[in-house]
Amino acid sequence: MSSPEIIEEGAEAAKAAKPKSKKKLILIGAAAGVLLLGGGGATAFMLSGGSAKAETAEGGHAKPEAKAAEGGHGDSGGEAEGGKDAYLDVPAFMVNLRSPDGQARFLKLHFMIVPGDGIAPDAMKEKLPLLLDSFQPFLRELRPEDLAGSAAVFRIKEEMMVRSTATLGEGQVKDILIQDLVQQ
Repeated sequence: MSSPEIIEEGAEAAKAAKPKSKKKLILIGAAAGVLLLGGGGATAFMLSGGSAKAETAEGGHAKPEAKAAEGGHGDSGGEAEGGKDAYLDVPAFMVNLRSPDGQARFLKLHFMIVPGDGIAPDAMKEKLPLLLDSFQPFLRELRPEDLAGSAAVFRIKEEMMVRSTATLGEGQVKDILIQDLVQQ
């Protein structure tokens, strides 16, 4: 056998093998795509706390209207004159976090306050500087590790409730709804 014959046989074998390898590549690519999409979906499901309903029960990023419609945790029951729930929207603010490596880390927080029964949101707005001042020391002492996990929002919310009760008095704040909690 001479080398041109070997080359021709190799070319014929490659032509015959191409359709099989093309099908194989398509199958492998499709399987990899399914695994990537499935893995990404599973990761998103796990990171979101299991379900959208569980996230709203923990004080996630759902809107207060959605919480009230579910009849769950966000249903404050305190109705304003217009017949709908009264919320005091606190403008987003940013604090620096305590970082063990000395790197600058920040926390951006946006939340809403549900005033207690018989408390007008306008009256609560006047006391907002006192309330924010009571939150600052707690928020500045947080470390990036404290914000990890699904229970972090719940812990922060509970500590904010304790501090609001200590600052304003019992029954002044019914609930705190965390809208955004972003660590940078």
